Amino acid sequence: MTTVLLDPTNEIVPAERVRAARLTELAGKTIGLLDIRKARGDVFLDRLEERLTERGAAVIRYAKPTFTKPAPIDLRHEIATRCDAVVEALAD
Repeated sequence: MTTVLLDPTNEIVPAERVRAARLTELAGKTIGLLDIRKARGDVFLDRLEERLTERGAAVIRYAKPTFTKPAPIDLRHEIATRCDAVVEALAD
């Protein structure tokens, strides 16, 4: 089965990206939780953090300055270098 992911950015020529492999387990992994600053995203991430730590994962919380712009490059770099996986909150 083929999965099609749509990129919501306004790219004239969409970039092709390979999906990252799923983690086989959470214990001992570092998971980044990125709050994009939409309403109630933090509520979702609070609950998710509880569930992840119950399963032995370390959690690092991050937040974008505003939901209207992409995350700054330094924030993206920090997440990429410190985390095994990341979850982005998109709640409203």
